[in-house]
Order: sequence, then structure tokens, then C-alpha cells
Amino acid sequence: MPVIAVAFLSYFGYHSIHGGYGLRATEEFDRQIAERQARLDELTQARQILEKEVELMSDGSLERDMLDEKARLALNMSRSDEIVIFHRAAN
Repeated sequence: MPVIAVAFLSYFGYHSIHGGYGLRATEEFDRQIAERQARLDELTQARQILEKEVELMSDGSLERDMLDEKARLALNMSRSDEIVIFHRAAN
């Protein structure tokens, strides 16, 4: 009987550390959570930038500079006497 008890304790002890939901898996889950939170923060910031641009181009408050910048970027055109510097958000 003691041998069977030791075998069960060894089995469950091993899997509590190395198993799919053990201590090592918990460390991996924590690492994934940190990575995904960082990615969520990046995407949230990008969304806020896009929402701000949409707000500037919305019907009631159309900004000529924003419209001009978007048109030049889309058409890839400018006059020969102009220097154009586009600002793109980092992805």
C-alpha cells in the first residue's frame, strides 16, 4: 500500500509542476498575458489615432490640412516647388 501511495503522490506531484496547468504552464500563461497586453495597448493607441483622424475629417469639422494630406498621400503627388513631409504613426 505505501508503494501505491508514493506512486500516486509522485504522479500528481510531477504533473502539478510540469503538467498542462502546472507551475511551469502558469509561467507561460503569465508571459502570454504580458505580450498580449502590450499588443492590446499598441492597438488601442493606433485606434485612438485613427479615431482622431476620422473626427478631423468628419462632416462638421473638416480640416483642410487633413484632407490635403490624405489626398496627397493617396495620390502620391505634390507640386515641384513643395517639400512634403508625411507623418505616419508607428505600427
